[in-house]
Amino acid sequence: MAEDPLHVVFGSGQVGLALAARLAGASTSVRTVSRHRPAALVDGVDWRVADATDPDATADAAKGASVVYQCLNAPGTKWPELFPPLQQNVPSAAEDTDTLLANLYGYGPAGGKPMTEDLPLAATTKKGRAWAAMTAKLLAAAKDGRARVAIGRASDFFGAGVTEPTLGARVFGNAVAAKRAEFIGNPNLPHTYSYVPDIAVGLATLATDERAVGQVCHLPGPEMVTTRALLELVAVEVGPSVEVRNVGNVALRARHA
Repeated sequence: MAEDPLHVVFGSGQVGLALAARLAGASTSVRTVSRHRPAALVDGVDWRVADATDPDATADAAKGASVVYQCLNAPGTKWPELFPPLQQNVPSAAEDTDTLLANLYGYGPAGGKPMTEDLPLAATTKKGRAWAAMTAKLLAAAKDGRARVAIGRASDFFGAGVTEPTLGARVFGNAVAAKRAEFIGNPNLPHTYSYVPDIAVGLATLATDERAVGQVCHLPGPEMVTTRALLELVAVEVGPSVEVRNVGNVALRARHA
């Protein structure tokens, strides 16, 4: 009897662990790979230690996989230096379909219009240009038949255990502690936020649907609202109101530079 297809998830952050849990819950054989042991291991999921900047270690960790997911991240200030090796090695290790979790930085300014999959990769920041270049290279490999790739893009994400992104500890954590939420940017502008379990469902779907191969897809998310409106929903749960402290554009530029 043939063994069940193995799905390998590179990265054990909030999204990687949520994806592993989603796959395991669907009775899929799952392996997670990261440089450090996760704070919490997912029941029924094999964990391997490997440095994805090492192509040999990456290939060994992905051995036997039918699907490989790239859910790794790197410090934002070092993306141009640290991310390209990860982005090259993980897809190279895939035998079948590699599902890349991508953000929206590569698009660049959208002029206030909704972002769609057909927008050009016209980033203007160093961080965004690095992401755009990696994505273009991956899609070129897919077009030439050198890789099978499905790309799922998500916006700023939130959910249990999420501490670093826009709606992390300084927003939700502060709100729960009855402190002012510290938000980077304008809280009155409409924005889409992606719920981590929804991202996991989207990635698992892309990886097993032949129609997604070679495509870029925006993962479904909640209705677009202003951040202030979202915090009003939080206030219903934690108290009469949530005060917002706008950190300002300087911090925003530093984050996306």
